[in-house]
Amino acid sequence: MLYNLFVSVVLGIVQGITEWLPVSSTGHMILLNEFLKMNVSEDFFNLFLVVIQFGSILAVVVLYFNRIWPLKKNTGKSTDGKALGNYIIDSDTISLWLKIIVASLPAIIIGLPLEDFFEAHFYNGISVAIMLILFGIAFIVVETKNEDRTPVCTSVGGITYQAALFIGFAQLIAALFPGTSRSGATIIAALIIGIDRISAAEFTFFLAIPAMFGASLLKLIKYRELLFSSDMILLLVGMVVAFVVSIFAIRFLMNYIKTNNFKVFGWYRIGLGTLMMMYFLIFG
Repeated sequence: MLYNLFVSVVLGIVQGITEWLPVSSTGHMILLNEFLKMNVSEDFFNLFLVVIQFGSILAVVVLYFNRIWPLKKNTGKSTDGKALGNYIIDSDTISLWLKIIVASLPAIIIGLPLEDFFEAHFYNGISVAIMLILFGIAFIVVETKNEDRTPVCTSVGGITYQAALFIGFAQLIAALFPGTSRSGATIIAALIIGIDRISAAEFTFFLAIPAMFGASLLKLIKYRELLFSSDMILLLVGMVVAFVVSIFAIRFLMNYIKTNNFKVFGWYRIGLGTLMMMYFLIFG
């Protein structure tokens, strides 16, 4: 049990970091699982990966709650100068959620029916390594082209429905091809169409809420009989660790990209993908 708890903590840390940095959490989990295996059934491990992912989602909800919750306190003043105690529905937040829904459609309509096929044929070390490298190159190319380019959109509110749909198709690629990185694909798509880095990252965080929550809910239903097993403590530990680490990872990323571009993540992806390719070609 102590060994499993240790692995739970390590995986929670890796999940919390790699889910939000554009470096592919799937790639890191596959590679880590080669050297640090949890002594549980395959079904329980699949459930574990879903639960710690849920911890990462909660981190976004906590950090950005005021941005994503549509009910706002009415700050208007009555004739006697007292604040009104009722709430209003914020139209900007509703608009944001409508764009998130639009961006989610490709993954729902196209991705869900194809999920099992792509998982069976592409969920392996070589495929992940290839996508790590390809999107690492994409980050470097896109950021190089953007060096002398002024963003056309500098706020999440300025993202159009057409832009949201374009970003949604990038999320679809990530949903079908493990190693792409959901955050990596959507950020690259946003940068290509002229959205600035901070807005691109924030929209990616918001888009993750329905995408990851939906995927997690489907897996939880599938493995619901394992939720109350004797190893439940592993689920709780992993989720809490992923939540806490995600808080720091998101804050780090947002501070980093205020003065830096995403090239370092591109080079990291290329290096990790190359190492993975060599490892799986040699050891199978």
